[in-house]
Amino acid sequence: MSNFLSISDSAAKHIKKIIDDNSSCKALRIGLKKGGCAGMEYTMDLVEEIKENDEVIESNGAQIIVAPTAQMFLFGTTIDYEEGLIESGFKFSNPNVTEACGCGESIKFGNS
Repeated sequence: MSNFLSISDSAAKHIKKIIDDNSSCKALRIGLKKGGCAGMEYTMDLVEEIKENDEVIESNGAQIIVAPTAQMFLFGTTIDYEEGLIESGFKFSNPNVTEACGCGESIKFGNS
């Protein structure tokens, strides 16, 4: 587990299942992109190749790559996976977020 990003057991289990179900994939890349009503959105993409300079975080058999441009914004973040009757999905608990939109899909950082 990384000192700048934590992954709950539930999230690690779900990430491992996604990777195992996609035989050509080796990891899940987490990043950020501009968009949404608050300005930024998390991205998650399956990765077929882990490069030498990738920041890889392993937790309970799940491999996550953190996009270099997102690392400073994800410091201290915990990624969880929650299942519910109406909605299931990954939840980011990020202490760097200064504002989030009402729907919870986009975020804003102090300098974004």
